[in-house]
Amino acid sequence: MTTSASVPAGPESAIVADHTVTDRLVEANERYAAAFTDPGMDARPVQRVAVVACMDARLDLHAALGLKLGDCHTIRNAGGVVTDDVIRSLTISQRALGTRSVALIHHTGCGMETITEDFRHDLELEVGQRPAWAVEAFRDADQDVRHSIERVRTSPFLLHTEDVRGFVFDVRTGLLREVDPA
Repeated sequence: MTTSASVPAGPESAIVADHTVTDRLVEANERYAAAFTDPGMDARPVQRVAVVACMDARLDLHAALGLKLGDCHTIRNAGGVVTDDVIRSLTISQRALGTRSVALIHHTGCGMETITEDFRHDLELEVGQRPAWAVEAFRDADQDVRHSIERVRTSPFLLHTEDVRGFVFDVRTGLLREVDPA
């Protein structure tokens, strides 16, 4: 199996023979579209679940959770943290598209455990403008999963908060470990 880890890192990996990574993505899409058949689905997830997870490239959520196209809504960001925008997406997912369950997934070895809010300060010094968003860094994945569960369960915008569960995905073994919300 080829992974992105086998692609050379560095400036030369972004442009190869006058083709950018994005050019390769567009070419791959053209091949995909040539064989594409409309699956006849709408935007409502079959399993009625929304998954909130980290954007880390090591997480193949559909494979890890046994999901197929159309089974879930997937919301990803740095750390898989529950931000205001995640609440916005979950609210739309529930109220307009019928989801009832929420799975929150952090993972081992997350970069958000090594970054701090100083990132915003450094960015402000570099570009001359302070970002409006928080970094949402954390030191303990389990504790941040608990915090995320609480944010979802207490949001006044969400209709369905009975089935909200949180997990830490082990990037070495592929196993999920459920986090006790208490």
